[in-house]
Amino acid sequence: MTGIVRVEVGRFNYDLVGEFKFFKAGVRPSILVRLTDANGVQGWGQSVPIETWTYETVESVETTLRHYLAPILLDAEPSDLAAIHARMDRAIRPSFSVGQPLCKAAIDLACYDLWGKQTNRSVSEILGGAKQRQVKLSWTINTPTIAEAETQLALAKSQGYGNFNVKIGYPQSPDYDLQLVRTVCKSAPGGFHWADANTSYDLDTALAMAPKLSDAGLMALESPLPPNLLRGYQTLTRQGALPILMDEGIVSPVEVAEFIALEMLDGIAMKVARCGGLWNASRIVTLLRDNDLAVFGSGLTDPDLSLAATAHLFAWGRARQPHRAQRPAIHRGARHDRSGVSRQR
Repeated sequence: MTGIVRVEVGRFNYDLVGEFKFFKAGVRPSILVRLTDANGVQGWGQSVPIETWTYETVESVETTLRHYLAPILLDAEPSDLAAIHARMDRAIRPSFSVGQPLCKAAIDLACYDLWGKQTNRSVSEILGGAKQRQVKLSWTINTPTIAEAETQLALAKSQGYGNFNVKIGYPQSPDYDLQLVRTVCKSAPGGFHWADANTSYDLDTALAMAPKLSDAGLMALESPLPPNLLRGYQTLTRQGALPILMDEGIVSPVEVAEFIALEMLDGIAMKVARCGGLWNASRIVTLLRDNDLAVFGSGLTDPDLSLAATAHLFAWGRARQPHRAQRPAIHRGARHDRSGVSRQR
């Protein structure tokens, strides 16, 4: 038998070595899951909730795992991810999309880990085989002052980083955002840089800022609007000033297929945790590739196990990084490959 016979859940927190706008107490909380099969083989997973980024808290994740998801996993085959997710969705029903995806990601990752150990394969081999051995990382600039941005840039460059993701939007002003982006692009003129507004712009601000951010040297604009502003994303994408990426609001392949059909995006900043794990994330990557849309690697300040899963996804779903000089104009009806790799720092 290879079915799951035991599910264990526990909290494990990480001390932060720097500041990040979504964390308030200097701690990165996480919930660990350990699955054991009938032969004593174990698989590990991790949930990485951030209540200031999404609605899931560390407490809600822990109680849902203990009281609702753990009991329905017994005797399940870890390799049957479709059945695993069906069981989880019956226990915690979806609304617009997958319910509690960060919570369910812990189970998903543990199943992939257990399946890989049962068959002596890595997760990237299970997904279809690694296409690269290394994933180049970027550094996220997240600061309310230009002086601190310059300090962060110097530190990042001293550690070998040359590509930057820039946090813009609330509580900063558009004028400051533009100054910050210009500082980053001037500091690393040969790098691959994009900005993430974390849904904090309105449509008028985004339309006004996108051409300016492009002129400053950015390669893409991530999450400028809340994800339910469908017509706003269509308008921004048609504007064509910058490739428009979605992040928040992208959970399952179902809405991704709809958003692609509506021509709302040029790519997605992919997060394994946000998508409920590797099963959904890998199918979303396939959808993007099939439609010649950009795959940007991203994360939720993932520690250890969640980061390992992310690395396996992008080792398999390799993203080609273009140079700014090769960036094509954006025309609706024609898709172009604009892709990069990021890790939130």
